[in-house]
Amino acid sequence: MAISRSWHALLCALVLVALAAGCRTSDAPGRSEALDGPLQVMVSIAPQRYLLERIGEEHVQVTVLVPAGADPHTFEPSPAQMRALSAAQLYFTVGESFEQVWMDRFLSANPQLHVVDTAAGIERLPMAAGHSHDDEGGETADDEATLDPHIWLSPRIVRTQASTVRNALVSRDPAHAARYDENLAALLADIDALDADIRAMLRDKARREFLVFHPSWAYFAEDYGLEQVAVEVGGQEPSAAELAAVITLARERGIRVVLAQPEFSTTAAGTIAREIDGEVLLVSPLAPDWLENMRRVAATIAQALE
Repeated sequence: MAISRSWHALLCALVLVALAAGCRTSDAPGRSEALDGPLQVMVSIAPQRYLLERIGEEHVQVTVLVPAGADPHTFEPSPAQMRALSAAQLYFTVGESFEQVWMDRFLSANPQLHVVDTAAGIERLPMAAGHSHDDEGGETADDEATLDPHIWLSPRIVRTQASTVRNALVSRDPAHAARYDENLAALLADIDALDADIRAMLRDKARREFLVFHPSWAYFAEDYGLEQVAVEVGGQEPSAAELAAVITLARERGIRVVLAQPEFSTTAAGTIAREIDGEVLLVSPLAPDWLENMRRVAATIAQALE
């Protein structure tokens, strides 16, 4: 009888241990857990997916919130995307205003979601004069919205973001830390080579300013000693008076190229190009192959500086 009672007590203890092991706990930054498959990761924009997949390879499954061709400044997630987010383990933010607007709802849908801020520790620039995202996303944003979110367009900054990604992956999946370290080293080498290529493209250009419709390229310009001249004012199409002022400035400075991005209307950019006897060239800050896109954009900006 005593043996029976002892066996019953042991069995109950084993059941309790098994139940405890199966319980999901809060996702503190330093906590790891056994993984049955790849980490389920959510990112805001496609260039982030490039970093995650370069470092995480088959150990991450990445979903992008903002679809191709959409504008992240005015993005609102669909019900299907909210369901996908509810299954994510990690969400890597980049500093876009919609992330702040929707974050409470994201965490309500998935209280276990661990949010990784890839803008942490990065000195942010103010948005170009007159540009604001305060009316975007359907709610009033806080002071963070006055800072330029386009940090992923600086190779120098992306080096820091890549290390942030590596640290977060190792924290959740230490079993593959050596692989993540190896992949990070290879990515950083590619970024350094990209930086050298861009400097070579831009080194001998006498002109140092370029005309761009949406002011996405301030961090890129800062890295390479350039100045972006923005057409857009306050997130809106320029008025007739503002358009005339930009045309006058472009003529005075001999600018013949207007850079626009495919996510926005190019009507105003086309008007300016016709008035200055120039052309519109498309550059996207959201292309999925970040490394190749940055090299392509640099070549386009070099052409604009001729």
